[in-house]
Formats: sequence, C-alpha cells, structure tokens
Amino acid sequence: MHMVPEPVEGSKGYFMKFGVLGKSLPHTYSPQIHKAFADYEYTVLERSEEQVKALFEGVEGLDGFNVTIPYKKLAASLCSEVSEEVGELGAANTIVRLPDGGFKGYNTDVYGFTYMLEAAGIEVAGKTCLILGTGGASVAVEYALKKMGAAKIDFCSRSGDINYENVYELAADTQIVVNATPVGMFPNIDDSPVDLSRFAKLYAAADIVYNPSRTRFLQQAKALGLKNAGGLSMLVAQAWQASEIFVGGPSTGSGTTDGATKINSVIKSLQNQMLNITLVGMPGCGKTTLGKKLAKKLGRTFLDLDIQFKEEYGTTPAEIISSKGEDEFRRMETQLAKKILPQSGLVIATGGGIVTRKENWFYLRANSKVCYLERPLDFLLKQDTSNRPLSRSAGIEELYKKRAPLYEEVCDEKWDQSLLTKIFNS
Repeated sequence: MHMVPEPVEGSKGYFMKFGVLGKSLPHTYSPQIHKAFADYEYTVLERSEEQVKALFEGVEGLDGFNVTIPYKKLAASLCSEVSEEVGELGAANTIVRLPDGGFKGYNTDVYGFTYMLEAAGIEVAGKTCLILGTGGASVAVEYALKKMGAAKIDFCSRSGDINYENVYELAADTQIVVNATPVGMFPNIDDSPVDLSRFAKLYAAADIVYNPSRTRFLQQAKALGLKNAGGLSMLVAQAWQASEIFVGGPSTGSGTTDGATKINSVIKSLQNQMLNITLVGMPGCGKTTLGKKLAKKLGRTFLDLDIQFKEEYGTTPAEIISSKGEDEFRRMETQLAKKILPQSGLVIATGGGIVTRKENWFYLRANSKVCYLERPLDFLLKQDTSNRPLSRSAGIEELYKKRAPLYEEVCDEKWDQSLLTKIFNS
C-alpha cells in the first residue's frame, strides 16, 4: 500500500499535493527541482499500470502530478481534457485536477526541449533534423522542432524505414541530430546511438539524457566541434513550466521569459550537486590530501582510486606494476574507472597516469568537473617516490613531460600553485 504524505499549506493559503509518476524512479530529481520553484508538497509515485488508472480516479487526493517513462501516452488517454499539444502528440507529462472532477493533461516537454536548444544557441529554422527513437519523448521533440521551423524531420529506429544500419545513407543530409532514446544513460554509459562523424553536414547534436552530464554522444559532438546540448536544461525547464501550471491552475503555464533566471539557477545548482570533483595531476601533487579537505568542506564522500584499487582487486597498483607490468595495471585501472567515475556527487583523487590511456578520458569527463592540480617540477622532485615504481623507473622529469599536456587537455579547470597554496592554507 502506498502512503501519501500529509498535505502542506501552500503560499496561496490552500493545500496542494503533487508528485512525479513513473514505473521506477530511484534516482529522480523532480522533488528537489519542484521544491526550488514553488511551495507545495511533491512526492514520488512509483506505480504499476493498473495503479496509474486508479490514480486518475482520484483515490489518492492529488491536485496533479508529472508523468515520466513509460506512462505519458497512457496518461493522455486517461485525461478528461487535454491541451492542444497533448491533442496532437497523444502524450502528457503534466496532469492537473479539474474543479469539477477529472484531470487535464499538458505536455511541458515541448517547452523544455525548445528551451534546451535555444539556451545552447542551436538554430533549427531551415535545418534538416534527425530524431533517434520513436518513443514518448520523440513526439514532443518533433513537435518542438516543427514549431522552431525545421525544414525536414526524419526518424531513426531499430525497425523503421530509417534504421541504425542505413541511417548514414538515408539521412546523409542531416544537420541536427537529437537522441530521444535512453541510450547512453547511467549506468549503461558506454553506449552511443550513432557515430556522429559519419554525418558530413552535421551542425549540432542534442541529447535528452541528463545522467551522465556528458554522454558519449555529447562528448563526440564536442570533439567534432558541433554545437551541443544535454538533457539537464530540458528536465529543469519542463519542470518550471509544470510548476507554473500547478500553482496557477490549468489555464496558465505558457512559459514566460522571467522564468529563465530561475531555470538557470536550478540548472547550476543541480550541476554542482551531481558532478563529481575529480582531481588529476602528477604523483605527489597533493590530490589525496586536497581531496579529503574538499570532501569534508563540501560534505561529500571522498574516494582515492589507488585505495579503491586495493579494495577491488586485493592488491596495490605498485604490486601489479611490479609483478605483471604497467599494461595490465592500466587495463585494471580502466575497469575501476568505468565503475566509479560515472557516479555522482563525489570527490575523487585519481592515479597520476590515468590520463595516459585515452579510453579513460570519457569516464573522467562523463560526470565530473575535472580539475588539474598543476605543480611546478621543482615541487614534484621533492616528493617521496619510494612507493611509486613508474616514478622511480621513468623519472619524474620524463613523466611530467609526457603527462602535463594530457592533464591540460582533459581538465575543465587548472588549479595552479598559488591557488593550491590558498586552498591548503584555508
């Protein structure tokens, strides 16, 4: 039996109860987002299909709710009234109780997706677009692209006329690609729906996935120099419009420009919360010491990948390098990186050589702000290398020469000697 929390009196003086409806919502950010936008009770509603139908009979006394995968089309069919967008799309993600009974359905994904592209400076008018996927999210994406003036919109799916085998030939003129599938979503972050490099005319790529922050799809887009947009801005923007509908009633919520400041503030707050702070740099630069200090200050969990290596494999990096060689150690290190780096909200100290294997760069960037602790060579030469076989054999100078450019390239921020001294002394 599902327990519904007691209602809280809203700022307008009446009780308001809302929630987010889905089949499985273990990691949803919706309650946190809605709390930032408005004053009402907001809960998580994990329900089976039969329970969804009961929800529309009003038995739980909710004033409304948001709807996520896989119930958007079902929700639209159960509404007494629907907005113009839902009438055309057949999918609803925002539901409000009508004064005389029943519910009305809206689709705020259209607004959210439009906001996502505009915030990234992606211009749709006159462009040829390709939508990957034909599920509930794709219909809102198509509707938004049409409203933004797309010249042509194609769909790619596993069994469609355009599929993942022939898409590079049949959609060769694509200028904007939108991933409207869950491919690449945490925890299966290694996947990407298409190879963007095979579209010769590509101008931009957008991904509705927001966890990880930088999917393999988006990282490839950036590497190719394309305009790109990730799904977090869509998630927050559609929630803002939904909150306007909830508070103002079923006749409002058409997304106004004064919401941009609130939306961007919540996006920034969520990014700061979700992204790991991952420290890279030479052996002896202070990653572990600084990581512990940052984690304590921020109230986060600290993980040292060298310590995690020992816990995972029952042996140390130094022992593996000495007994099996560096290549075997790097292989094992990558497997550990795949497991730990895609998580959220951590402070992570990495091994000094993690950047030497390009495969690791994706994991470093996926869900982290990567910070390079840049120390001068004379500082590094003073550090103890007795438990670092690579530093002893190759020499700090040679390692520094090879690795420093890699740290520079992979990082989001570079923390130099003066900044590090200030942090350590604070």
